[in-house]
Amino acid sequence: MSQLLFEKSVPGSNCFCLPPLGIPEIDVAASLPGQFRRHNRPEIPELSEVEAVRHYTELSQRAYGVDNGFYPLGSCTMKYNPKINEWASRLPGFSSIHPCQPEHTVQGALQLYYETQEMLSEITGMDGFSLQPAAGAHGEMAGVMIIKAYHHHRGDFARTKMMVPDSAHGTNPATANVVGYEVIEIKSTSEGLIDLDDLRSKMSPEVAGLMLTNPNTLGLFEEEIQSVAQIVHGGGGLLYYDGANLNGIMGVARPGDMGFDVIHVNLHKTFGTPHGGGGPGSGPVGVKAPLLKFLPLPVAVQKGGAYGFDYDRPFSIGKVLSFYGNFGVIVKAYAYIKALGAEGLTEACRHAVLNANYVRHQLRHAYNIPIDRLCKHEFVLNSKKQGQYGVSTMDIAKRLIDYGYHPPTVYFPLIIPEAMMIEPTETESKQRLDAFIQALETIAKESENDPELVKNAPHNAVIKRVDEVSAARKPIVKWEAPR
Repeated sequence: MSQLLFEKSVPGSNCFCLPPLGIPEIDVAASLPGQFRRHNRPEIPELSEVEAVRHYTELSQRAYGVDNGFYPLGSCTMKYNPKINEWASRLPGFSSIHPCQPEHTVQGALQLYYETQEMLSEITGMDGFSLQPAAGAHGEMAGVMIIKAYHHHRGDFARTKMMVPDSAHGTNPATANVVGYEVIEIKSTSEGLIDLDDLRSKMSPEVAGLMLTNPNTLGLFEEEIQSVAQIVHGGGGLLYYDGANLNGIMGVARPGDMGFDVIHVNLHKTFGTPHGGGGPGSGPVGVKAPLLKFLPLPVAVQKGGAYGFDYDRPFSIGKVLSFYGNFGVIVKAYAYIKALGAEGLTEACRHAVLNANYVRHQLRHAYNIPIDRLCKHEFVLNSKKQGQYGVSTMDIAKRLIDYGYHPPTVYFPLIIPEAMMIEPTETESKQRLDAFIQALETIAKESENDPELVKNAPHNAVIKRVDEVSAARKPIVKWEAPR
């Protein structure tokens, strides 16, 4: 186990000092009230520059990311991030500007911002976008706030409930609850699709809308989506699109054409920007025409031959973030969309669907696939076959680490026991997929012939099995010096 910086600290090892400034020194501490003065030196580790660099380099070599391996996380779309996007975001005209600059001094940035809004509208079939939300869940919150603003603007305060499928991403019920809605769960059919009869029975004047992912978390396209929209709209509600799975229909089908009224898009999933520990997210929210006036402010607009921000929006839900969103992420997504173009986005989607179906087909003999049918960008299998030998989905996931792969999403969606959700994405080659398939097939054989080997995995990782329940419920998030 590696030591922390604090544990590597050697008093006096950091002798770095700044040169004299040539101006009189000021005793800042003396000017502070006594209760704000520090009486002891801060507990900062002391290391030489080379030891500090080695420490962080060692940590970086342990990190697993899409640049050094396959990352098949279902519903996360961990695709490769083209490096030209990183170059574009670092151009001085984008990276060195300040959000408080006058608009006439940042016309290029504003043009990019405006064009990104327009391109996302075209891709999703929406009539307008705000790029302000800083993440997917943040975009969800803005979208549900827009739904609430719409109903209240019409004087309809009775709609206090939000419908969410039992297969939904966990952020959906959480978001609805944060915005103040009571959550109503909608059942799935045996085929993994939304149950229209259950939906009809629960649609009422108290329901504000339905939050839905399409393709859903089983990787299945909701074939009756237009009927779903008719039921929700017929009852006076709105249809919200969770854009986490947009990669499965990008360039082929548009949520706006399916009947969705509000959508959030994950730029850090669908449009090739870093994800998770690789960088900040971005969750633009888009709407159909009747909801445009409720978008977060400001929204980029074209004023004659110039670009600027529109703050004159009296019915807006207001700001949901300081300034204008994670602009660097927006630049990367813009570069990705422009590089691929319309045909390229469609091709990327088709390759994502092809890869998912290829892996599903190849693994169907070694693992149980509860709903074994044509999928979109991801599919779900489970460890039912391996369970007879005492091997669980978690055991299989841990064993994959020994073969050099980041495990897929496990135990989700909740409606599939012992679920393992796999999303290959379009950026993985057939050779990479074949190696991944072979690893899972080998683990299936190990589960039958040597189950203890799998149940005690990982064997080659720096950290073995951890108490994940305690880590989640009693996290240690800071270092404390020994007393």
